[in-house]
Amino acid sequence: AVLGMFALAGFSQVKWDAKVGMNFSNYTGDLDMNAKVGFKLGGGFEYAFDDTWSLQPSLFLTGKGAKKDALTVNAYYLELPIMGAARFNVADNTNLVVNAGPYFACGIAGKTKIAGESVKTFSDDGVDFKRFDAGLGVGVALEFGRIIAGLDGQFGLVDVQKLGNPKNMNFSIVVGYKF
Repeated sequence: AVLGMFALAGFSQVKWDAKVGMNFSNYTGDLDMNAKVGFKLGGGFEYAFDDTWSLQPSLFLTGKGAKKDALTVNAYYLELPIMGAARFNVADNTNLVVNAGPYFACGIAGKTKIAGESVKTFSDDGVDFKRFDAGLGVGVALEFGRIIAGLDGQFGLVDVQKLGNPKNMNFSIVVGYKF
C-alpha cells in the first residue's frame, strides 16, 4: 500500500541511500552501565513532499548494548526508523538536514558475557532481554552533493529487560551516499 502511494505520486520525489556508522550505546534506568561501541549498516529512501519537507524511512542492522566490569551485553537489532525531515540549503550543493521521528526495532541476535560465560541475549535461558524496542530518534546531517555525514540520537521508550527497567540510548555517527 505504501509503495503504491509512492508509485502514484511518482518516483521523481524518491531518492535512495546507503549508510554506515558507529554507535555509542548504553541503557537508561536503574542499571549503572558504561557505553559500548557498536555499528549501524543499512539504507532507505527519502520521499520529498517539496524542497524542504520529506519522509525518510530506513532499515538498519545495528549493534547496541552496554558493559560494566565482567558484564558485556551485545544486542543486534533490525531497526526501522521513520523520520520526518526538513532540508535547508546552506551553500551551493550543500544542505543541512534536521530529522526526527519514531523508530521500531526487533532483537535478532546477540551474546551477553557474564563473568566469562556467554549466553544468548534474546533467550529465555539467557539474560531475558525483550526483542521489541521502540523510541524516538533525532538527527542532523550535512549533504555534500550525494555524500551524507550525520549525527543521530535515539532514546528508547520500552524497557528492554525486566531487571532495572533499562531503555536503549544510542548515539551514532553516520556517513552515506544518495543514489
